Amino acid sequence: MPPSSLRVVYAFAREMHPKTSDVFIEYGTAGFRTKANLLEHVVYRMGLLAVIRSRVKNGRTIGMMITASHNLEPDNGVKLVDPDGEMLEESWESIATTLANVSDNDLEKTVQEIIATEKADMALKASVFIGMDTRYTSPRLAAAAANGVIALKGTPKEFGIVTTPMLHFFVKCRNDNTYGTPTEEGYYEKIVGAFKNIRKRLPARGDYNPRLYVDGANGVGGKKLKAIKKNLTELELELFNLGGVGEKLNLGCGADHVKVTQSPPKGITHPPFQRVASVDGDGDRIVYYYLDEQQKMYLLDGDRIATLIASYIQELLQACNATDISLGIVQTAYANGASTKYIQETLKVPVEFVKTGVKHLHHAAKTYDIGVYFEANGHGTVLYSDKAKKTINRISQEGDPTERKAAQLFLDFIDLTNETVGDAISDLFIVEAILCARGWSAVQWMELYDDLPCRQLKVTVKDRSVIKTTDAERICSEPEELQLKINELVAKYTNGRSFARPSGTEDIVRVYAEAETRQQADLLAAEVAQAVFDLAGGAGTRPELPAAPEL
Repeated sequence: MPPSSLRVVYAFAREMHPKTSDVFIEYGTAGFRTKANLLEHVVYRMGLLAVIRSRVKNGRTIGMMITASHNLEPDNGVKLVDPDGEMLEESWESIATTLANVSDNDLEKTVQEIIATEKADMALKASVFIGMDTRYTSPRLAAAAANGVIALKGTPKEFGIVTTPMLHFFVKCRNDNTYGTPTEEGYYEKIVGAFKNIRKRLPARGDYNPRLYVDGANGVGGKKLKAIKKNLTELELELFNLGGVGEKLNLGCGADHVKVTQSPPKGITHPPFQRVASVDGDGDRIVYYYLDEQQKMYLLDGDRIATLIASYIQELLQACNATDISLGIVQTAYANGASTKYIQETLKVPVEFVKTGVKHLHHAAKTYDIGVYFEANGHGTVLYSDKAKKTINRISQEGDPTERKAAQLFLDFIDLTNETVGDAISDLFIVEAILCARGWSAVQWMELYDDLPCRQLKVTVKDRSVIKTTDAERICSEPEELQLKINELVAKYTNGRSFARPSGTEDIVRVYAEAETRQQADLLAAEVAQAVFDLAGGAGTRPELPAAPEL
């Protein structure tokens, strides 16, 4: 682009999307995420960066998603999606952070440096797909994103309100036409179509009840399931929290609320033992639960979903006689210790631990022929290598009758999976297909193993960077005395385990603890939180300790 054109870009930025705050914002594990009123200049600049990234990738399409996922409504965010539908390449996160924080006066120089350093051919066509969630601030930010794309003579395509996984799917399909059609209808055709095919092969049986209650978090996932429901006879969806008048996104509902508070969402009533699925605000997380007759809650989280999927894939591999296909599960430090024990000792499947963040799980899962990854919060999917797909496809045509039947079913399961990123809708249909295949109720699913009681807390600190971690964030390396104190506290409790890790986006430290009983887990979490407050520069109110349990 000639210098005169670039000067127009920067003049437009100063006039229409000026940087009005000195608050530093960092591209974290899920992009930029903060109060919506701080983001307009950031989103505009990410439009510029998406165009540069597209040209670095020889004109392949890049995605931009406007969302703050499970955060409450006043927040918003933006993240970039790479050509294969995966998260932005990690080396570009620092580039994005730099671009977002420079002054308006330094914007021109910074953009030119990025173009030169990354050797972007600015004569190439550039394509950027833009999606947004249901927040009232999203349309304005999506418009800023489109302005940024247009400013560097890229071509934006706006999809309006879609789930985050849908946008990832569209980007993947645009750059790889063998994966699917890059439209909302194409998404339904592949994902929902695969579920319908599976159900033709596997009619409901046993204790499986095709009725499913869904908490939509007052977000986009519930809205899309409402659209799917119109042409779905294989599953009886009862939908709640769909964002009606006065209902707030993620407030008292959604996957994050259910997982963190370990309590049911508001706005929904159901019979005892009825399966309920809760998705989050942008539709990339899902957890299940049910209540017994005494209203005790049983949570089926991302660990449970991962073990259910992996165990069924094992069955399919055995039925196909596909003995040369490697299967692995990737977890984070938040995975319940009981799930890890079940995977290793009962399923006998390799488990790999990585740092928190989908990009880390996704990368590790790609090292297996079939990699299952889930965070305990319900964000996850399954990745299938070319070798796995070719092997299963070959068996579907050349195996004996039993092997062919299993392989054909397996191919439908692959189509049912959104391999680009964790997808609440795709994962919902995968879980329902497996429960149907086994004739299981939620209670039978829960009986696979017994979770250790756990608790998560947040501690506000003055500077989260003072805490450093190692061993997939399970060990605190700095300050050293904090890990020594955690070790001391954990040793007091049967099956105790705890860790503290800094947030990737704000000055808080997340504390996780598990132990033999609920009371012990609660106290261990509170004690570790207090240690973090004391040793890592806590800010605000000190954590309150619950009553001491009987040890």
